[in-house]
This record gives sequence, C-alpha cells and structure tokens, in this order.
Amino acid sequence: MSEEIQEFKLEPDQELRFEVESKTAKVYLSLRSGQAEVFGTEIVKGKLYEFIAGAKIAVFTWFGCTLEIRGQTDVIYVAKETPMVVYSNCHAALENMRMEAEKENIKGPTAMIVGPCDVGKSTLARILLNYSVREGRRPILVDLDVGQGSISVPGTIGALLIERPASIDEGFAQEAPLVFNYGHKSLDKNPALMNVLVTQLAASVKEKLEVNKRARASGVVINTCGWVKNEGYKMILNNSKVFEVDVVLVLDQERLYNELVRDMPDFVKVIFLQKSGGVVERSKNVRADSRNQRIREYFYGTPKNSLYPHSFEIKWSDLKVYRIGAPPLPDSCLPLGMKPKDHMTKLVLLTPNAGLLHHLLAVSFSEDEEEIIKTQVAGFVCVTNIDTERQTVTLLSPQPKPLPNNVLVLSDLQFMDSQ
Repeated sequence: MSEEIQEFKLEPDQELRFEVESKTAKVYLSLRSGQAEVFGTEIVKGKLYEFIAGAKIAVFTWFGCTLEIRGQTDVIYVAKETPMVVYSNCHAALENMRMEAEKENIKGPTAMIVGPCDVGKSTLARILLNYSVREGRRPILVDLDVGQGSISVPGTIGALLIERPASIDEGFAQEAPLVFNYGHKSLDKNPALMNVLVTQLAASVKEKLEVNKRARASGVVINTCGWVKNEGYKMILNNSKVFEVDVVLVLDQERLYNELVRDMPDFVKVIFLQKSGGVVERSKNVRADSRNQRIREYFYGTPKNSLYPHSFEIKWSDLKVYRIGAPPLPDSCLPLGMKPKDHMTKLVLLTPNAGLLHHLLAVSFSEDEEEIIKTQVAGFVCVTNIDTERQTVTLLSPQPKPLPNNVLVLSDLQFMDSQ
C-alpha cells in the first residue's frame, strides 16, 4: 500500500472528487469522522475502501466529515458546488409518489433519465436507487444503455430488482437479472431490433410489478444511452410510451428538455437538471477500455470477487448459431406482407467459421426460432478457438458444460481473453 496519506475536512454540502487512471495504482478511502456517502451509499466509518484504475469517485457529505485518502490519485479536489441537493429533492418527489401509490395499491413512479453522453445519467440513476432502497423500497433498475451495460455485458438491455444499496466499490449486486441480447454497442446499428427488445423488456417488468407488491409501489428507474438526436430521439419517445413513464429527468441539455416538454403527454413531468461538475467527457479509447473491462469482469470477476470461468470444446454439429439481421432485399423481392425493415429482425443460421473468433455468443433460453429474438438470455460465452479440421469450437464460459441450451446468438462485441 502506498505510504502517501492525505486528509480532507469537508464542510456540509461539499464533495471530494478523485480519479484513478493508472492501471497499477490502488487508492484507499476511509471515513475518519462525521457522515458521508458515495453516489447515495453510506460510508462505514473506519472501513477501508479500495479503488483501482478507471474509478471516478465523488464523496458527498450532508453534515461535514473528515476523509483519509491513501495512494496516488490522478485528480483530487474538494467541490463546494454540487447538484446533490437538487438530486435529493428529485428523490423526495419520487418518494411522495411512492407513498401515494402504496396507499392506492397502484404502480409507483417510473422515472426515465435522458441526456447526451457523459452527463452522469448512470450516476444519477444509482443515487436515486440507493436513496429509494434506504427508505425501505425495492425499485427496479432498467438499463437501456447498450454501450456500457451496467446489468450485464455491453450490447444488452436488462432489468434488476434492487434490494440493497450498491457496494461503494463494486456497484449493485447482480442477482437474477433479466437480460436481453441486442448484440451491438450503438443503437443506430439496429433500431428495429431495439424496439422489439424494449417492448419485451417492458412487458417483463410490468409482470414483475404485478406480482411483487413492494416493487410495484417502489416503481422503476430507467437509465438510457446518450443518443438523443433524430432516430435516437424517436426511441426516447417510444421508450417512454412503452414503459408508461411518469417522470423524465433531462440532464444538461436544454434543447432536449424543450423538445420533450413539447412532445410528451401532459401527465408526464419533464424536469431539467444540471449535470455534476465532476462529470468528464470520455474518449472513444476510454469507452472501449470500459466495455472490455465489463466483459472481463463478467467472466473473471473483480479484484474483490474473483470468478473462475471454464473453457471447453463443443462440436459444431451440437450447436445452432444465429445472427439477427439479414441483408436487405429490394421491395420487389420481399414476400407478400413483409415490411422493408423486417429483415433487421430476421434470424440467420450461421455455419461456425473463423469470423466468429473472439465474439460473444448469447445463450438463448428458447429453441423456437419465432421466440429466440424476444426471449431473455441465460448468459454469454466467448469463442476462443475454432478448429476447422476437427469441426469444434472452444468456448470460454462462466459455468462448466453442458450449456443451458445449444442455441446461441452472435454479438458484435468481442473479447480477447489474455488470462
């Protein structure tokens, strides 16, 4: 452990922000006195929290505190102006709606967070969920950000029942998530498929709310991606309709706020929020590194919770590998009644080939071709080797064989297994 120790005394409503960029660095945080929280999760006094490369942390205090930082940070400073009071007011308003829903035994608020890239949407979602859980609620997180993926690997959308506050250094516990495979890191690759999946996810979330009274009153918090123009804006409108959104929280962009005020039904509350001053824009390389890290953690776990994946061979003849989306046909060649966009949600059976190497494959729960696209996935495997002579595929898998199902769906996301 580094011997460098820094002490920070924070006044009420101040925030200590720090970043760890070096891949070899480790930074340790501890609370010496007072009270403080990280993105809505309370810090335990005297406990040592470890952060590694990629960590961007904001420690906020309502009443004042003394913090100790050990190790070399790349950026560290105390911010006297933060949006936390405003975010707390948002939570209070949502909590009032939950109390009303509880009295009337109806669905609690569904809040959707929108805004361009790198304005703190995921962080705000985490804060609101943590505050909700600390009130004794059991909200559902819906993640529609396929670029990063907070519930599963990138290239997916999903939902997760939140039963306890997020771990300060590792996020929310990933227990029994509901995951659908989109297979791309950007929404513009296949909007038609995305709309199908969002509709299916919304139906699954609705079923969950109907059978779980506590979750029903607690409501839903939806995190979205940063595509807010043209087709992306249309998807925001579609998502709000499909999920029956009550509140839209718009981060940072006034133009988007005004467009939504114009286009949303009157019963939907549209609220403009400033982004935190600690939010920084990420480069394409940083985003790519973050995606790769998420996939690595899926197979190998985190430094505090290591996983031990399995590698095994399977015969080509024992697998059915599909790709979603077929080459477009001219209108004159389309079957009667088929729409021009239907090819984007068509299943194409693949012959295992060298082009699959390093790609992720979603393990489907369904064997019915009509249902594969709309069915949640059991998990993911990665192709680490293809032997054309022996007609076998080597897979990296979180669990030993046999696979839950032999129906696999190709993802554009790739992972180079260097361990």
